[in-house]
Amino acid sequence: MSEAVVTRWWWIRHAPVPDQGGRIYGQTDVSADTSDTAAFQAIATALPRDAVWVTSHLRRTHQTAEAIAAALNQSGVAVPEPLAEPDLAEQNFGAWQGLSHHEVVALRGGARHRFWLAPADQAPPEGESFTHLIARVSAAIRRLVEAHAGRDIIAVAHGGSIRAALAVALDLNPEAALAIEVGHLSLTRIDHIDGPGAGNAWRVGAVNLPLGNQPPS
Repeated sequence: MSEAVVTRWWWIRHAPVPDQGGRIYGQTDVSADTSDTAAFQAIATALPRDAVWVTSHLRRTHQTAEAIAAALNQSGVAVPEPLAEPDLAEQNFGAWQGLSHHEVVALRGGARHRFWLAPADQAPPEGESFTHLIARVSAAIRRLVEAHAGRDIIAVAHGGSIRAALAVALDLNPEAALAIEVGHLSLTRIDHIDGPGAGNAWRVGAVNLPLGNQPPS
């Protein structure tokens, strides 16, 4: 009997974004604050050394990956150039980007959501729903698992895309996945298992571990 092929995902949410005045940035290409070198050193110690690195196309994930790589380089560990995968980007909030949460509530006729801006199946004007985000992230995960089967994949991404990955792994209803907390610089560990045996192809090892000592946000 052949052995299972395990592809290990190490999801890191990007570093905090300087205060945007409570505005929703989504896919707006804002910068991250990577000044906390101790946080990146803590993350570096927890990550595998021989890994594929991937980011979204947005600047804040590139900056975070560079800061982690710098911490690894100090320990003599070389980090490959990350692959830029646009399908791992944050949810596109379309016309809601740049607005405050209160302004979005007003646009929705005063309707509020328990955890997020709107129900999982609602797309902002010119944007996408969280359900659409799950489909987009799922396609990227499939491509990367096929291309790098059996490897460690360090994915520096976004709160929304990490929630989407957990929805895929746990076969969650999209609305339920919105309740998952993913803090800045936290680690979420998910393994894809391809081989003999029964059950799901995914194993979740950890969710929202605060390696960078950042409070949930």
